[in-house]
Amino acid sequence: MIRLGKLTDYGLVLMTHMARQQDRALYTARDLAAENSLPLPTVSKLLKQLLQAKLLVSHRGIKGGYSLAKPAREITVAEIIAALEGPIALTECSTDVIGLCDFEARCPIRTNQQIISKAVSGALERLMLADLVQPLQLAAIKDAQGNLVSIGPISGRMQ
Repeated sequence: MIRLGKLTDYGLVLMTHMARQQDRALYTARDLAAENSLPLPTVSKLLKQLLQAKLLVSHRGIKGGYSLAKPAREITVAEIIAALEGPIALTECSTDVIGLCDFEARCPIRTNQQIISKAVSGALERLMLADLVQPLQLAAIKDAQGNLVSIGPISGRMQ
């Protein structure tokens, strides 16, 4: 099963929360924890990771807090996932790092795994944080034989 970790899920929830309320300038870790029903230590850890990835900006002072580093329409879901999970790859041989798998040199499906991983990564790179604040629509693509194949949810703005 391919699954994002719970922390990444929570990170997407926090980033979407911030994107949804664009009129609010700053968010404290305590407020984000309370407003999203998440534990404060978890929220603090996630904010630190998102800050290190330059997806958030920290504002010091008595009225300080966190804000998105750029508009939600310029932050990809892939960037958020990579900040919290590491590089997006379905298998070890799908990364740009060679030698992570002992079976790599003789794997009969390595090239296909890399193509699939790039397709998933590409879809996540086209999905923006701003897209997550509205309902998504299911999309489909055509396979090599011209049959429609469902690829998952995307926003109404994407094709």
